[in-house]
Amino acid sequence: MTAPPDDCLARNDWLCGAYLSTRQEILLDASLQHLRLTFVSVLIALVLALPLALAARRRHWAGGTVLGVTTILYTIPSLAMFSLLLPLYGLSASLVVAGLVLYSLTLLVRNILAGLRDVPEDARQAARGLGYGPLRTLLTVELPLSLPATVAGVRIATVSAVSLVTIGAIVGYGGLGNLIYAGMNTYFKAQVLTASALCVVIAVAADLVLLLVQRLLTPWTRAGG
Repeated sequence: MTAPPDDCLARNDWLCGAYLSTRQEILLDASLQHLRLTFVSVLIALVLALPLALAARRRHWAGGTVLGVTTILYTIPSLAMFSLLLPLYGLSASLVVAGLVLYSLTLLVRNILAGLRDVPEDARQAARGLGYGPLRTLLTVELPLSLPATVAGVRIATVSAVSLVTIGAIVGYGGLGNLIYAGMNTYFKAQVLTASALCVVIAVAADLVLLLVQRLLTPWTRAGG
């Protein structure tokens, strides 16, 4: 009988230290692309979500329209979304970013709007009593008090984006998803498991970092607890 190969790569094991040691640069490049796509997408979505949430709060009809449209966008399957955006962006990283932005909008708009609506009316009245105008009240009272809900939305959107980035592998811009997709096609077990595990690590790490940021920005929530 032929003895099994000593190399875990040759055996195509799921757990393989040799894969990690020989593919460090590939894994690093894929992880950095994954992080860039996630960060840029969530940042753009946050910039867009804030004025949309403000408009939804000030105008009742705008609230229904904004929430309705963003909810519909969120229900579109990811492959269909990328296909619909393909004529606009082509096979590029912008295609993936645009899709992730649209998905993140629903989560962010809802949470920002919920946070603004939960600001105590007493706080607004106190600001007006001090002579604050609408803009100053928004910037110094309403937005800070809505931070817990806003950051919670950012956390959900970020974790969701980390997972959805992998779908970008269909256009060659999926970060770790590229490795997962290639590994699935060739049944390269170590690559599939390692890239998938790194996606989980990135999602968990991002969530913990944002949780720490939330605690630092909202010390009154700890004091209240």
